[in-house]
Amino acid sequence: MKSVEINTSIIDGYFGLLDSLSPKDKLDLISKLKNSLTTKKQKKTAFKKAFGAFESNKSAEEIIEEIRGSRVSTRQIEEF
Repeated sequence: MKSVEINTSIIDGYFGLLDSLSPKDKLDLISKLKNSLTTKKQKKTAFKKAFGAFESNKSAEEIIEEIRGSRVSTRQIEEF
């Protein structure tokens, strides 16, 4: 099956499910689908903003010392 045929059959399946909705519910669904198209670009840019280089005014040595200082060891070695 080609992707166009698959997409058409998926859309037809959804239409069959949604055909019994009231006109008000259909209009509400149309509105939500339309809004999802316009807000999709905003979601992608927000996701991409989560990536990038780590920024800090501290030196590497200070960061390493802070990480090592925050470690907590609760390991207890039992004797035989």
